[in-house]
Amino acid sequence: MEYVSPEGLRLDGRRPKELRQLKAELGVLASADGSAMFEMGNTKVLAAVFGPKPIENRSQEDEKRCLVKCEYAMASFSTGERRRRGKGDRRATEITKAIRNCLEQTILVELMPRSQIDVYVQVLQADGGTRCACINAAFMALAAAAVPMRDILASCAAGYLESTALLDLNYVEDSGGGPDVAVAIHPNYQDRVVLLQQDNRVAIETFEEVMQLAVAGCRAVGEFMRQQLLEHTQKLAAARAAGEQQAAAAQEDDDALDEDDY
Repeated sequence: MEYVSPEGLRLDGRRPKELRQLKAELGVLASADGSAMFEMGNTKVLAAVFGPKPIENRSQEDEKRCLVKCEYAMASFSTGERRRRGKGDRRATEITKAIRNCLEQTILVELMPRSQIDVYVQVLQADGGTRCACINAAFMALAAAAVPMRDILASCAAGYLESTALLDLNYVEDSGGGPDVAVAIHPNYQDRVVLLQQDNRVAIETFEEVMQLAVAGCRAVGEFMRQQLLEHTQKLAAARAAGEQQAAAAQEDDDALDEDDY
């Protein structure tokens, strides 16, 4: 299969260093303290956050920090294989640990001792890059829950096929057998790397090229999420101001009626 055409286009029409279309929506679940839907191309992930809240298991209580729990799952309809995966699935366990590790480095856990935060991440549709999309969705849900964090947590992957570094691989490209590097960073801390996972061996020169491309992708994802959070905050502020105006107008009407009665 030809992954990059002579014109420099990939199978889905993107350039080698081009991200898939990003979409995000916050506050999608009323029952959660914070929630978000995050899309990277055809990969769609839903994340929900509950907490901070009192710790459930006293034996896990820590006087110096908050306990972060994470649960990752793929919906049975998320891939064309229609294959059910149990909770003992090794890949699910690996991704769960990766997400939790990133979140523990991002959340200011020392500010919330003797408490816990539960993060649930579900892949609704998988088309490559699910690990990175899950990390991004979890961060957005935590931000929606107003959990204090050190920085934006942005994740993206890059690979190497047909002697070309490719950003943000889809499922077909990810299945091409080339090396794949998944990265998560704190962009405002000099691109501090909080996750680096590599599939397949690769020459050091190629690794550096792919790594730099993945970090550049993380920066772009981080800027997108920053804009989404800013817009969400502005909408909340506008809704709050409108609510206060309505309450003030209602109070004025009540006062006027009281004066008329008097």
